Amino acid sequence: MSSRILVAEDDVRQAQVLRMYLESEGHSAVVVHDGRSAIDAARRQRPDLIVLDVMMPKVDGLDVCRILRTESTVPVLMLTARSSEDDLLLGLDLGADDYMTKPYSPRELMARVRTLLRRVERTAAPDDGVLKVGAITVDARRHEVRGASGEIVPCTRGEFTVLSAMAAEPGRVFTRKQLLERTRGWDVSSTERTVDMFILNLRKKLELNPRRPTHLLTVHGVGYKLTAGPEPAGD
Repeated sequence: MSSRILVAEDDVRQAQVLRMYLESEGHSAVVVHDGRSAIDAARRQRPDLIVLDVMMPKVDGLDVCRILRTESTVPVLMLTARSSEDDLLLGLDLGADDYMTKPYSPRELMARVRTLLRRVERTAAPDDGVLKVGAITVDARRHEVRGASGEIVPCTRGEFTVLSAMAAEPGRVFTRKQLLERTRGWDVSSTERTVDMFILNLRKKLELNPRRPTHLLTVHGVGYKLTAGPEPAGD
């Protein structure tokens, strides 16, 4: 699958390494070295994905992400030398879809790129409103959740809202704040602790072993993600 990738990285050498890896996988890469150019290129090129460094001249990556997220849903993979939890959470709260801390392996970055691009394909969502992630099915029109055996699993409105958001983008890491924003439209009293309770209850309803979840996973220090479950063992 060939995609247009925008690389916004002020380290010229690192940017060229990324370009080489992207082009070796058949993608076309546009490289810029400052935040203002990143905004202009994103608007002009309409890329399928943006690899965005945080520390850039003119406009930093966090502001670039904030600006572009008001205009587009393009996936953003953020690169940061900042390793503190607050900085990583800020990037995700601004709308970044994934992040990597420097130094990083270019091969791992390519794997993240492939994952994000596959997610974009999946979220060109089905017309029937049914989302399926592994053994879990979420039917938005019927407001139904089904588990592994196909039985209807009763969910509260909050649980359904959180699960629907995660099912629309399987594999994406959501912060508690991002999930909370999904529920605020109908329950202004919700808190981030409420999100933890929604996840806990959903695990009890959907996981074979809620203490060892395989679908609703915790990403420590960040939040939660929904996956299809463990890959089948090879021969």
